[in-house]
Amino acid sequence: MATESSLGRSGGEVASGRTYDAIGEYLSFLSVEKGASPLTVRSYACDLRDYESFLARRGADCLSASCDDVLAFEGDLLERGYAPSSRERHVSAVKGFHRFMVREGLSLADPSIGVVLPKVPLRLPDVLSIDAVNRVLDQDMRADEIGLRDRAILEVLYGCGLRVSELVGMDRGDVFFDEGFVRVRGKGSKERIAPLGGMAAQILARYLDEARPVLARRSPGDAAMFLNARGSRISRQSVHAIVARWGQAAGIRGLHPHTLRHSFATHMLEGGADLRTIQEILGHSDIATTQIYTHVSRIHMREEYLACHPRAKRRPKM
Repeated sequence: MATESSLGRSGGEVASGRTYDAIGEYLSFLSVEKGASPLTVRSYACDLRDYESFLARRGADCLSASCDDVLAFEGDLLERGYAPSSRERHVSAVKGFHRFMVREGLSLADPSIGVVLPKVPLRLPDVLSIDAVNRVLDQDMRADEIGLRDRAILEVLYGCGLRVSELVGMDRGDVFFDEGFVRVRGKGSKERIAPLGGMAAQILARYLDEARPVLARRSPGDAAMFLNARGSRISRQSVHAIVARWGQAAGIRGLHPHTLRHSFATHMLEGGADLRTIQEILGHSDIATTQIYTHVSRIHMREEYLACHPRAKRRPKM
């Protein structure tokens, strides 16, 4: 951070001090006013510090940066081997920061205004077949509170289409069995409701009645829905490990919690749910994000056709 002495030196050093403060203010803006998650704020902080270091090597700073500097930064990311998605995030962070600088009166012009975000190739999400999901969820687990907790975690992730951060953030008061829904705190601290029924509701009710009271003995005041063995709120890392472990046991290597969310959306679409309903359940702000599952569904449909139709792979006789 800039000190008093550094602010009293040459113009470049003054600018450098102001730049650091502006980045901090922008990160606070993202966190407090925009409701960005701590993970997003940390990622943007790393991206902007990277940008600031790059500009310093060119004898510039964020206050004096030009369009050529921003384009050169994008080119530098490419040379360093960053994937398109990572380059897009870096450039998006830079563009958002410069917009903020103009809005706050720290800059007169936005040097990134004409810079186009790197095009990210369409990457279809990993999706399990219904049979594969059943293999994961129906396997025998430990006959104790840990086994019942793990089963409830898997059922709720798939049954409600939750992100792992949403699952670990759930409290006991967020489930409404009579009404058939759970309250979810999604990205940007936005609340929504997700349907709860079937196996997910049954296993979650058993977990709350039989397993959670045992886990909560060491920390009876914790409001968290899912607890670790010490009675505290379970972590994202623990949920990742639980999903991967039971995926491995079912013959699926590297199973990720988000794969269960993708599978939920795809299976809902294949079962006849409309995109708007799926969008609302998943908490997508833009339906374009939800439309990716139509691509997945079409690919799955073609694979099923090629695998099952008796004449799908026949070639005509010449």
